[in-house]
Amino acid sequence: MTCRQVALCQDVREGRFVASRERETAERHSRPTTLLSSVGVMATVFTKIINGEIPGRFVYEDDDIVAFLTIEPMTQGHTLVVPRAEIDQWQNLDPAVFGKVMEVSQLIGKAVCQAFDAERAGVIIAGLEVPHLHVHVFPARDLSDFGFANVDRNPSAESLDEAQSKIRAALATLR
Repeated sequence: MTCRQVALCQDVREGRFVASRERETAERHSRPTTLLSSVGVMATVFTKIINGEIPGRFVYEDDDIVAFLTIEPMTQGHTLVVPRAEIDQWQNLDPAVFGKVMEVSQLIGKAVCQAFDAERAGVIIAGLEVPHLHVHVFPARDLSDFGFANVDRNPSAESLDEAQSKIRAALATLR
């Protein structure tokens, strides 16, 4: 876990995220969310977010795929599209599930473009920091938006909440 993730876990234990977590949990309560690590080792931070052990700002969920905001966005609206199953490398994913991940990524791309008035959405599969497949989808205006070195390491809760609301509103018009 990164230092940021450890600090986030500490904040959760101390109750600083309880209200937003309760709200998110209530919205997701009827959907299947409990996952165990597929390899029998400690669950990834993404599995913990999916299971509600760590708070997440979800914008999309179905039985196989979720999408939530990253805590270190390259641009406002930077969203991670993640399969519920813990698969480390995208090339090892069942082709049908990978197709679903990319279908949801495309939908999120349309939503972030609409929500943030961007002509394009960037897509990156890096997979070096968390061993759980995730597709980065974000509003992109120029090549400098594609730099992990330029992430906002301390976005405000208000900025993340606003991004979540805008993306959800855009998704509601696209479905």
